[in-house]
Amino acid sequence: MKRSDMMKAINLISIAFGAIAGTYARYLMNLSLLYTGYPIGTVIENLLGSFILGLLTGFFAWKKPKEWIKLGLGVGVCGGFTTYSTFAGDVISLTQHHLFWGAIYVIVSLVGGILLALAGYLCGEAAGKNLVKVHEVK
Repeated sequence: MKRSDMMKAINLISIAFGAIAGTYARYLMNLSLLYTGYPIGTVIENLLGSFILGLLTGFFAWKKPKEWIKLGLGVGVCGGFTTYSTFAGDVISLTQHHLFWGAIYVIVSLVGGILLALAGYLCGEAAGKNLVKVHEVK
């Protein structure tokens, strides 16, 4: 097996295990939340996932990990934790019954996700810069 094929296999395995972890975390979060008729679990998961992906992206801009780590955490864990398909289904369901709440759900999810991804990026970037500075001083 060529080295490039081996790296592809390692990346794929990392994504798969990350996706299992992210999906399981989403499942546990949904179990812990009371059903209110409003998809609060999906909102929390997608907003938190956006923040975490932004955090990782900002951090990895300064502290370069191996590719399989980036893919496992970003594509795997964050991809498994967040859920666009449930979001889309929730939008359809909410707008059929309560157009106002469906619109609020879309706005909170999209605008909130972008803002939290940006906030996460800035936090991750600051942490990465500080870590690089600490290692330069030593």
